[in-house]
Amino acid sequence: MTLVPGPAVAPARADEPARTARQAGQPRLPEVVLEAGMFRIHAELANTPETRTIGLMHRPALDLNKGMLFAFERAEVHCFWMKNTPLPLSIAFIDDNGQIVSISDMQPLSEDSHCPPSRVRFALEMEQGWFARKGLAPGTRLRAPGLFPPAR
Repeated sequence: MTLVPGPAVAPARADEPARTARQAGQPRLPEVVLEAGMFRIHAELANTPETRTIGLMHRPALDLNKGMLFAFERAEVHCFWMKNTPLPLSIAFIDDNGQIVSISDMQPLSEDSHCPPSRVRFALEMEQGWFARKGLAPGTRLRAPGLFPPAR
Protein backbone atom coordinates (compact mmCIF):
# COMPACT_ATOMS: atom_id res chain seq x y z
CA MET A 1 0.00 0.00 0.00
CA THR A 2 1.38 3.40 -0.96
CA LEU A 3 0.33 6.51 0.88
CA VAL A 4 0.13 9.66 -1.17
CA PRO A 5 0.34 12.96 0.73
CA GLY A 6 -2.81 14.99 0.35
CA PRO A 7 -4.96 17.53 2.11
CA ALA A 8 -5.93 16.96 5.71
CA VAL A 9 -9.13 14.96 6.12
CA ALA A 10 -11.69 15.77 8.77
CA PRO A 11 -12.57 12.98 11.18
CA ALA A 12 -15.28 10.62 9.89
CA ARG A 13 -18.84 11.34 10.96
CA ALA A 14 -21.46 8.69 11.68
CA ASP A 15 -23.14 9.34 8.30
CA GLU A 16 -19.85 9.41 6.34
CA PRO A 17 -20.30 6.12 4.39
CA ALA A 18 -23.79 7.09 3.20
CA ARG A 19 -22.69 10.62 2.31
CA THR A 20 -19.66 9.32 0.40
CA ALA A 21 -21.81 6.81 -1.50
CA ARG A 22 -24.21 9.60 -2.50
CA GLN A 23 -21.35 11.78 -3.72
CA ALA A 24 -19.73 8.95 -5.68
CA GLY A 25 -23.03 7.77 -7.20
CA GLN A 26 -25.06 4.70 -6.54
CA PRO A 27 -23.49 1.24 -6.65
CA ARG A 28 -23.85 -0.56 -9.96
CA LEU A 29 -26.57 -3.20 -10.23
CA PRO A 30 -26.53 -6.46 -12.23
CA GLU A 31 -26.89 -5.84 -15.96
CA VAL A 32 -29.29 -7.20 -18.52
CA VAL A 33 -28.83 -6.86 -22.26
CA LEU A 34 -31.81 -5.59 -24.24
CA GLU A 35 -32.06 -5.41 -28.01
CA ALA A 36 -34.02 -2.69 -29.76
CA GLY A 37 -33.79 -3.31 -33.48
CA MET A 38 -30.07 -3.26 -34.26
CA PHE A 39 -29.19 -1.52 -30.98
CA ARG A 40 -27.94 -3.24 -27.82
CA ILE A 41 -28.66 -1.70 -24.45
CA HIS A 42 -26.75 -2.64 -21.32
CA ALA A 43 -29.20 -1.85 -18.55
CA GLU A 44 -28.72 -2.15 -14.83
CA LEU A 45 -31.67 -4.07 -13.40
CA ALA A 46 -33.59 -2.38 -10.59
CA ASN A 47 -35.98 -5.12 -9.50
CA THR A 48 -36.39 -4.68 -5.75
CA PRO A 49 -38.25 -1.94 -3.88
CA GLU A 50 -34.93 -0.51 -2.65
CA THR A 51 -33.16 -0.46 -6.03
CA ARG A 52 -36.24 0.94 -7.76
CA THR A 53 -36.50 3.72 -5.16
CA ILE A 54 -32.83 4.70 -5.56
CA GLY A 55 -32.75 4.31 -9.34
CA LEU A 56 -30.25 6.69 -10.94
CA MET A 57 -30.29 9.23 -8.11
CA HIS A 58 -27.04 11.16 -7.64
CA ARG A 59 -25.44 9.73 -10.78
CA PRO A 60 -23.78 12.46 -12.83
CA ALA A 61 -23.74 10.60 -16.16
CA LEU A 62 -24.54 7.41 -18.07
CA ASP A 63 -22.15 5.60 -20.37
CA LEU A 64 -22.99 5.16 -24.06
CA ASN A 65 -25.92 2.76 -24.62
CA LYS A 66 -26.30 2.20 -20.88
CA GLY A 67 -29.41 2.71 -18.83
CA MET A 68 -31.53 1.32 -16.03
CA LEU A 69 -34.43 -1.11 -16.42
CA PHE A 70 -37.03 -0.99 -13.67
CA ALA A 71 -38.86 -4.31 -13.33
CA PHE A 72 -41.98 -4.56 -11.18
CA GLU A 73 -43.84 -7.60 -9.91
CA ARG A 74 -47.14 -6.51 -11.48
CA ALA A 75 -48.27 -4.34 -14.33
CA GLU A 76 -49.50 -1.05 -12.82
CA VAL A 77 -49.38 2.64 -13.64
CA HIS A 78 -45.88 3.16 -12.21
CA CYS A 79 -44.96 6.86 -12.11
CA PHE A 80 -41.43 8.28 -11.97
CA TRP A 81 -39.81 11.57 -10.98
CA MET A 82 -36.29 12.98 -11.05
CA LYS A 83 -35.76 14.06 -7.45
CA ASN A 84 -32.01 13.90 -6.70
CA THR A 85 -31.23 12.86 -10.29
CA PRO A 86 -28.86 15.41 -11.89
CA LEU A 87 -28.84 14.11 -15.47
CA PRO A 88 -31.61 14.54 -18.07
CA LEU A 89 -33.25 11.22 -18.95
CA SER A 90 -35.81 9.75 -21.30
CA ILE A 91 -38.01 6.97 -19.96
CA ALA A 92 -39.72 4.29 -22.03
CA PHE A 93 -42.65 2.52 -20.41
CA ILE A 94 -42.74 -1.10 -21.57
CA ASP A 95 -45.48 -3.74 -21.40
CA ASP A 96 -45.11 -7.44 -20.51
CA ASN A 97 -44.32 -8.31 -24.14
CA GLY A 98 -41.44 -5.84 -24.39
CA GLN A 99 -43.36 -3.28 -26.44
CA ILE A 100 -42.75 0.41 -25.76
CA VAL A 101 -46.06 1.96 -24.73
CA SER A 102 -44.85 5.56 -24.33
CA ILE A 103 -41.69 7.64 -23.95
CA SER A 104 -41.24 10.77 -21.83
CA ASP A 105 -38.35 13.20 -21.43
CA MET A 106 -37.58 14.03 -17.81
CA GLN A 107 -35.76 17.11 -16.57
CA PRO A 108 -32.99 16.86 -13.94
CA LEU A 109 -33.91 17.35 -10.28
CA SER A 110 -37.59 17.76 -11.10
CA GLU A 111 -40.42 16.45 -8.95
CA ASP A 112 -42.83 16.35 -11.92
CA SER A 113 -44.45 12.92 -12.30
CA HIS A 114 -44.10 10.92 -15.51
CA CYS A 115 -46.65 8.12 -15.81
CA PRO A 116 -47.49 5.63 -18.56
CA PRO A 117 -50.92 5.83 -20.23
CA SER A 118 -51.64 2.22 -19.25
CA ARG A 119 -50.40 -0.48 -16.90
CA VAL A 120 -46.82 -1.61 -17.50
CA ARG A 121 -44.31 -3.87 -15.73
CA PHE A 122 -41.13 -2.23 -17.01
CA ALA A 123 -39.58 1.19 -17.46
CA LEU A 124 -36.24 1.88 -19.16
CA GLU A 125 -34.32 5.08 -18.41
CA MET A 126 -31.69 6.22 -20.90
CA GLU A 127 -29.80 9.44 -21.62
CA GLN A 128 -32.33 12.07 -22.71
CA GLY A 129 -33.01 11.85 -26.43
CA TRP A 130 -31.50 8.36 -26.83
CA PHE A 131 -34.75 6.75 -28.06
CA ALA A 132 -35.43 9.57 -30.55
CA ARG A 133 -31.87 9.49 -31.91
CA LYS A 134 -32.19 5.74 -32.53
CA GLY A 135 -35.61 6.09 -34.16
CA LEU A 136 -37.34 4.10 -31.40
CA ALA A 137 -40.93 5.06 -30.61
CA PRO A 138 -44.07 3.65 -29.03
CA GLY A 139 -44.84 0.34 -30.73
CA THR A 140 -41.17 -0.70 -30.91
CA ARG A 141 -40.65 -4.13 -29.39
CA LEU A 142 -37.55 -4.83 -27.27
CA ARG A 143 -36.01 -8.27 -27.00
CA ALA A 144 -34.51 -9.75 -23.85
CA PRO A 145 -34.52 -13.51 -23.28
CA GLY A 146 -35.91 -14.31 -19.85
CA LEU A 147 -37.66 -10.94 -19.51
CA PHE A 148 -39.93 -10.68 -22.53
CA PRO A 149 -41.56 -13.55 -24.44
CA PRO A 150 -40.24 -14.24 -27.96
CA ALA A 151 -42.04 -12.42 -30.78
CA ARG A 152 -44.83 -14.45 -32.36
